[in-house]
Amino acid sequence: MPKNIICDIDGVILHNNKLIEGAERFVHRLLEQGANLLFLTNYPVQTPKDLQARFESAGIEVPESCFYTSAMATADFLKRQDGKKAYVIGGGALPHELYNAGFTLTEIDPDFVVVGETRNYNWNMIQQGALFISQGARFIATNPDVAGPQMHPACGALCAPIERMTGKKPFYIGKPSAWMLRAALNHMGAHSDDAIIIGDNLRTDILSGFQAGLETVLVLSGVSKEQDIELMPFRPNHVFESVALIDIL
Repeated sequence: MPKNIICDIDGVILHNNKLIEGAERFVHRLLEQGANLLFLTNYPVQTPKDLQARFESAGIEVPESCFYTSAMATADFLKRQDGKKAYVIGGGALPHELYNAGFTLTEIDPDFVVVGETRNYNWNMIQQGALFISQGARFIATNPDVAGPQMHPACGALCAPIERMTGKKPFYIGKPSAWMLRAALNHMGAHSDDAIIIGDNLRTDILSGFQAGLETVLVLSGVSKEQDIELMPFRPNHVFESVALIDIL
């Protein structure tokens, strides 16, 4: 069995912060087997400690080290680029991760405009972000999702007006980008040949796994349904109703 397991959270383990039936047994079984388990999320606002607390409130105890987010992947990506100044549109964990990676968060001549998620999006942020990009700043975004589970505007929606104004598309770090999976594997000290990704969304989890060369498992407890598989040019390696029924690990 693959010892390196990447698992999405919403629609796979939790639904509206409540456990999906059988998810607790599934997670505990993997931890008892000594699997190298990493929970991967596009949501850039929460820190690993926040996610650990979210799991605990739902009834699962998981080490803080088992979580990796698009904010962390964004910081890991930017550390490999030239430039150390960023104008950030986004709250929560994103500024924290960039600061820890050695970046100066500034409104003066930034090298990057980095967009995450925030409830305080405003006209000034759009203007500043577009102006900096038009002056040569590189446009980076944590994830392409346009709406969250409760239909709140997500990162992709916040990027849209800046993209229209500048004519430049952001480089999206999160799923379905293969970079997100590669960054997660590096974080785990793992290789794609011995890794598997479990997710509920064909267009993000499964596509990113396919592009990064991982074995893929689709669970039907979230976004994608069985009939959606026929609409895709790629196929998951395995399909199960939920994580409770996965019998290949």
